[in-house]
Order: sequence, then C-alpha cells, then structure tokens
Amino acid sequence: QVQLVESGGGLVQPGGSLRLSCAASALNLEYYAIGWFRQAPGKEREGVLCTSSVIGSVNGKTNFADSVKGRFTISRDSAKNTVSLEMNRLKPEDTAVYYCAADLTSAPDFCSMTTFGYNYWGQGTQVTVSS
Repeated sequence: QVQLVESGGGLVQPGGSLRLSCAASALNLEYYAIGWFRQAPGKEREGVLCTSSVIGSVNGKTNFADSVKGRFTISRDSAKNTVSLEMNRLKPEDTAVYYCAADLTSAPDFCSMTTFGYNYWGQGTQVTVSS
C-alpha cells in the first residue's frame, strides 16, 4: 500500500527551526517530484517548495514560495527513501499543517507548486510557531 507519512512537526518559538520528514512506503521517491504544501486555518493549501524527480532529471529543479526563500530548504535521502524540509527562522505566519506530496507524472527538471497533479499525499503534520 502506497503511503507517505510526515513527521517532525511541533511547537517552536519564532526564530527557531524545525525539520520535517516525509517517509514513503511502496514507492521509490526518486521517481517522483516532491512538493511540500501547507494549509493554515481558513486558508487554501499553498505550495511551500518542491523539487523535481531524481530519475529522469538532468540538472534538477527546486521552486520556492517567496515567503520561504532563504529560510526553507529541501533534501532527499535516497537510502532512507525520505524527503526532508528544513525550516529556519520560523515566523508565526508559518503556522500551518504541512503536507508532503509525490507526483509521478511531472516532467524532468520540473515540479509544480500547485496541488494539481500530485498523485499521493501524506496526512499532514502540525507546525505551530508561537512564543
């Protein structure tokens, strides 16, 4: 059974850091473009950042929402079949449920910052930034 599971959320003070992890079962994440999304109460789900698939891509591509540029990064651990979201200098407005998603049909060296086209989603993990 295909499954994505996020972990690492929690409560952090403004200016702090968190590392979210997305672990996959029954699929090899290297074949998938990966997106991290978030949804705050009363708001639509929005793209945070995404990265193109490893398999098939030549140079790779990572896209960032303007609000997280310079603060958030994404990385893959192929041995563990996980993708991590490193979040630094967190702000109260980063508070949301964070989701990882996998897209098998994304073109090489491309990833989408919209929810459209992602085949699999995790259940989400809560991130709260508050003093």
